[in-house]
Parts: sequence; structure tokens; C-alpha cells
Amino acid sequence: MSDLLLVRHGETEWSANGRHTGLTDVPLTPNGVEEAISLAPYFRDRRPDLVLTSPLRRAVVTAELAGLSGGVPDPDLCEWDYGGYEGVTTAEIQRTQPSWSLWTDGVPPGDAEHPGESADQVGARADRALARVAPVLRADGGGAVVVAHGHFLRVLTARYLGLPPADGRLFLLRTGTVSVLSTEHGLPVIAGWNTHP
Repeated sequence: MSDLLLVRHGETEWSANGRHTGLTDVPLTPNGVEEAISLAPYFRDRRPDLVLTSPLRRAVVTAELAGLSGGVPDPDLCEWDYGGYEGVTTAEIQRTQPSWSLWTDGVPPGDAEHPGESADQVGARADRALARVAPVLRADGGGAVVVAHGHFLRVLTARYLGLPPADGRLFLLRTGTVSVLSTEHGLPVIAGWNTHP
């Protein structure tokens, strides 16, 4: 089987400030642009058979700057819809809910553009994305690359490993990094995590 490479987009102002950035289309900061460009050497000699990106600008631009041409936008790769917590930091939420966790407590509904999602709903999107890349991974070719967002990629990793979506909480993921999902003896494994070439 081929590997599935995960790329978290470069830094944005909101990711730098710890604000929950779901569907709000925040651009990369200058540092985020540099993070994305710094990934290009990693992909220079790789020829993935499939590149999928979130349709949000921060992911599309990261893919382009990293040299991943021909990326196909996939709405299932959007970040977690944080509902009423869009743009809010965990510290702000915990002022009124000290033990709040996205993974166990979820989010309140927001406006029409940010209705919110549960971990299971994000997991269902991750499962659909994994089903799309599965034929490419089975082909023993150049594998696949997914360029998306922190919480979504953490959920996708949990699902790849056969874990519940909420177990994505176990996988801290930094901006501008590459992670590798692979197999060993026919079983799914993490072969590299949070690497920065």
C-alpha cells in the first residue's frame, strides 16, 4: 500500500492567536507563507497520484506554495464547523465553562453560515475522504496527499487508525507540517507526525 501524506496549512492570524477557525476563510500570515514554501523541498521529488485540498484559501495556497500542483478541492476536507465558537479561543470559552473540551462537549449552534458540527459529523466527512483515497493507496503508486486543517486532520487520523472521531484529541498537529499515515504488516500506522522538512 502507498502512504497518505497529511499537510496542515500554514499559520493564519487566527491559528497564531488560538482562535477556532472553521469555515471563516482567513489568509496565511507572512510566517504561514514561509511555512508553506518550506514544505516544497519535501515534495520536490515526490509524485503523488492524488492531491486533495480543502476548498478554503489557507489550504489551497499552502498546497500551491508547497509545489503540490493539480490539487482537487474537496468540501469534505473543510475544518470542523465550530458553530457559535467560531473565532473564539479555548481560554475565552473556559471562562464560563472551565472544563470545556471540543472533543467531548462540542459546540453550540452559530448563525446560518456556522451551524456547528459534532465530532461524529466531522468523522463522517473524514470517512468519505478516506474512501476516496483508498483506491489510490491500494495501487502501490505515488500515494495521496491531503492538505487541510488541524482538527479535521486529527479526526481523519483517528478514523484511519480505526478509532472514534473524538480520539483525534490524541494527535497534536502544528501548522505547516507533514504527517504520514502508512501500514505495517497490513495494519494502519502513523509513520511520521508533525514533521517539518
